[in-house]
Amino acid sequence: MSSTRNVSDVTADGAAWLASAGAYPRSTLALWEERPDAPVVLPCGSAFDVVSAPTVFGRRMLDRMWDEGPGSGPVAEFRGRMLLFAAPGTAQRLPSLLEWEEWSARGRRDGRAGAVPPLLCHGAGDAVTVPALADPSPRSGARWLVAPDTRLPWLPGPEVLLWAAVRAARAAVRISIFPSADPDAKVYDVSRRR
Repeated sequence: MSSTRNVSDVTADGAAWLASAGAYPRSTLALWEERPDAPVVLPCGSAFDVVSAPTVFGRRMLDRMWDEGPGSGPVAEFRGRMLLFAAPGTAQRLPSLLEWEEWSARGRRDGRAGAVPPLLCHGAGDAVTVPALADPSPRSGARWLVAPDTRLPWLPGPEVLLWAAVRAARAAVRISIFPSADPDAKVYDVSRRR
């Protein structure tokens, strides 16, 4: 890897951590040494899990984690989704926490079915495509927002991601105390009366 790097480039220690997820870390590192601009598919469940959210909602979650919480682990953007790298086991636990929080049921009950997008949780038995080590061309659709830079990065667990998702959902939904307007109602402008 070159000595100059963008903030979105993965360090050598970060690459070693990512490669440790696979069955053949040295082969992955050799591939990246030869082609640092190549995305790679890595298994989840041992070094990390991944929670995938639509980009806008994922950005809101990330903002909450950095502005009001503990920060985040590595984060990538890939094909219109935000990939939040999480502690192993998160993919198994987060869906039940979201269900307990009545995440999707509340949105449907309140008529906000589209307000909270589904989160895809990738854990043991799943694999994800991670962006290239070096910042690729903008046309690739894959990039690191928070690149791995250490062999043991801090990774949020299911509770932190639940907290961020609930806060992001609440911030995205505007609730009015007034009933929705009847489109057939007659409206009078009383502001000009004396």
